[in-house]
Amino acid sequence: MTALFKHDKPDNRNVLDHTAQGIIGQPLTRPEGILKVTGNATYAAEYAFDECLEGVLVTAPFAKGQVNSIDEKSVSSMPGVIKVITDKRLTARAAQGTANEAPKQNVCEVHYWGQPIALVVAETFEQARDAAKHLKFDYTEDTDAIFDPEAADSETEDGATQQGDLAHAMKQADASVDLHYSTEGHASAAMEPHASIAQWDGDTLTVHASLQMLNYNITELADAMGLKEGKVRLLSPFVGGGFGSKLGVSQDVVAASVAAMELGRPVRVVMSRQQVFQTIMRRSETTQRLRLAADADGKLTGFGHEALVSNLPNEEFAEPVTQSSEFLYGGENRVLQIEVARINRMTAGSVRAPGEAVGMPALEAAMDELAEKAGIDPVELRLRNIPEVHPSEGTPFSSRKLAECLKEGAAKFGWDSGPRTPRMQREGEWWIGTGVASAARVHNVGEAKARVTLQADGTALVQTDMTDIGTGTYAILGQIAGEMLGMSRDDVLVELGDTKHPRGPGSGGSWGAASSGSAVFVACEAIAEEIASLLGAAKDDLTLKDGIASWGGQTRPVTEILDGKAITKIGHYEPGDTEDDYAASSYGAFFAEVAVNQWTGETRVRRMTGAFGIGRVLNEKTARSQCLGGMVWCIGSALTESLLFDPVDGHLVNCDLAEYHVPVHRDVPDMDVILVEERDGAASPIQAKGVGELGMCGGAGAIANAIYNACGARLHDFPMTPDRVLAAMPAD
Repeated sequence: MTALFKHDKPDNRNVLDHTAQGIIGQPLTRPEGILKVTGNATYAAEYAFDECLEGVLVTAPFAKGQVNSIDEKSVSSMPGVIKVITDKRLTARAAQGTANEAPKQNVCEVHYWGQPIALVVAETFEQARDAAKHLKFDYTEDTDAIFDPEAADSETEDGATQQGDLAHAMKQADASVDLHYSTEGHASAAMEPHASIAQWDGDTLTVHASLQMLNYNITELADAMGLKEGKVRLLSPFVGGGFGSKLGVSQDVVAASVAAMELGRPVRVVMSRQQVFQTIMRRSETTQRLRLAADADGKLTGFGHEALVSNLPNEEFAEPVTQSSEFLYGGENRVLQIEVARINRMTAGSVRAPGEAVGMPALEAAMDELAEKAGIDPVELRLRNIPEVHPSEGTPFSSRKLAECLKEGAAKFGWDSGPRTPRMQREGEWWIGTGVASAARVHNVGEAKARVTLQADGTALVQTDMTDIGTGTYAILGQIAGEMLGMSRDDVLVELGDTKHPRGPGSGGSWGAASSGSAVFVACEAIAEEIASLLGAAKDDLTLKDGIASWGGQTRPVTEILDGKAITKIGHYEPGDTEDDYAASSYGAFFAEVAVNQWTGETRVRRMTGAFGIGRVLNEKTARSQCLGGMVWCIGSALTESLLFDPVDGHLVNCDLAEYHVPVHRDVPDMDVILVEERDGAASPIQAKGVGELGMCGGAGAIANAIYNACGARLHDFPMTPDRVLAAMPAD
C-alpha cells in the first residue's frame, strides 16, 4: 500500500517534536562507518566477477577536430587484448564505426582535450592500459578551437532580472561599489574515481557504478543502451564522494555496458585520476561584476550582479552564479544576468554547491567594501539589508534565520564591531585579521518514495534507491524510522543504492535528506495508523517507544500486536504548491581569522566559525560533519583550488591531486559549527532543509575579507594565492 503526501501547504504539525523515542537529532554514529574504516564497504570497482574483463578508455589528445579512423589491428595482437570498441554510445560525442571498416571522415567529432574516443578491453587491467597507450588512430585537428571565455561568442541565459533603474541608483547613492571579480574553475575531486562493472545475462543489464542519482541514471542508461528500464539494474550502495561529478551517467558506465553486452562477459572500467580530471565535468570559471548602491543608513537601493561563465557548444547548463543574489539582500533597483561563452573545455556542470559557491564569495567581498565605504560594521550592514519578502518575486520566505546566524556566529567568534582598519594586529612577520560573510543555499525537494516494513520481530527495514555519498543517509533514514516507529536505530536496517527499491531523488542539490527522509516519514506514519487501527485507538492517542505501544492508559508490545505478520507501506512524498508559494532557503554566516605573512604573502586560516540555519537537525553529528566539510572547501576556494588549462592546446595542466590543491589537514584549523534549529513546515513535512552544500556558500568571501583586514590587500581574484596577495599588499 502506498501513502501519498503532497506538499500543497506548510505542514506545521511538527510530528517529530511529539514522538517519544528521542533519537531524532541525536549525534548517532553512522551505522556503516565500521565497514568503511575497516575496508569492508564494497565500492563500485571492488566487486568480484568470474571472467571479468578490464576496459581502459582512450581519449583525444587534441581539443577540437575529428577522429577519422581507429586502427584496431595496431593493438589486436598485444597480449590479452580482446576488443577495441568504438561504439557511438561510449559518450555523447563518441567515435563511430570500427577499425575493420574503410576509413571514414568525421568518424568522431571531438570538442575538448581528453574526450573519450574508444575503449580497449583486455583480460587484465595492465594489458588494457598498455594497449590503450599504443592504439593508433588518424585524426584531423581543427585550428579554430577557443579556450578563452572572453574571446568566445556568448549568449544571455533566460531568467535575467531587470527591475527599476540601477544606473540611476548608483549615481544617487550615498555609498556604492562597482567591482569586478574572477574565480577559477574547480574539480569535484571525489576520493573514489569513476568506476563501473557491467554484467549482461542476455536479458538484463546489471551495473555496479559510482553514481549519485539512480532514479535518473537508470533512465539515462536504459535510453543509451536501447533497453527498457525494467531490463536495467543499477547498484551504488557505497559512493566515495560525488560533489556533483556523479549526478549523471558517466563515460565509464556506458563503456562498460556496451562492452559487456557485446562481449558477453562482465567488464570493469575504472577511470584513472587523470582521466577523471580531464573528462568529467568541471565547474566553470567566472568573471563577475557587482554593483551595490546604498543610502545614508546603509540600506541597499541598487543591486547588480552579472556573470560570464562557459560551457561546450550546445550544452544547456550554465553555472547559476546569481542564484542567492536573487533573494539574499534587498535593493529595489536590480540587474541580475548570466552570459555563457562557448569554449572547447570539458563539459561544465554542477560542482559542490553550484552557483552560490562562486557567486556568494564575490558578493560577500563586495559587501565588505561597501561596508567600509559606508562606515558601517560589516555584520550590521548585512543585518540592515535582510528583505521582508523575495526582492524580485514578492513571495514570502518560508523561514529566514540569517539574522540569528549572524548574531550567534558573531558572539561565538568574538566579533569586534569597533573600527576596522587593516594592519591593526601583528604577530612577528604575520598580519592578523578577521572577516565575515553570509551564507545561503536555495532549498530544494524532489519526489521521493521509500518502502518501510515493520517486521514481525519488531525490527524495521527501510528500502529506497537513494544513495549515500558520505553524507550520512544510512544514519538519518534509520533515525527517522526508529523515531516514528518507537525503536532503537540499531533495530532499523536501511538498504540504499539499488534500483530494485522505490525511487528517490538521489544525492545532489542538498535535497536528499528532506526528500527521501520525508518519504520514510510518510511510510512510518501510515504504519502507525495501521497499528492504531488494529488497536481500535485514535492515531493521535498512540505512542510508540522501545517496542511498546501505549494508548488510552493501556500498553502492549508491538510484536504482540503484529501477531507474526509484517506491515509494509510505501511512503510517497510529492512536492506541491509550497514550492511556488514560498521562497525557501538555508542560511548561515561565516567568521574567519587569518594570518598573512608580510614577506611571502602566505595566508593561514587560524580559526573559523560557521552558524547555520538548516531547519530540523536530523543527526547532529552528520550535520556538523557536512558543515565542516563545506568550510574546508571554502578554504580551498579562497586560497588554493584552480583548474589550469594550457592556452595553446587547451589541455588541463593540473589533472591530479598532486597539482590540484585541495586543502589538506595542515591547511585546516579548528572550526566551530553552530546549528541554529528551526521548524519550517513549508520546507518538508519533517521540517528539515538542505545542509550539505550550505557550508561552502560564501565562506571564501569571509577569508578574502579577513585577508584585507589583516594586511590591506584587497583582492578580486580567487584563489588568493601568495603571489596575488603580495601584489595587492600596499607598500609599508
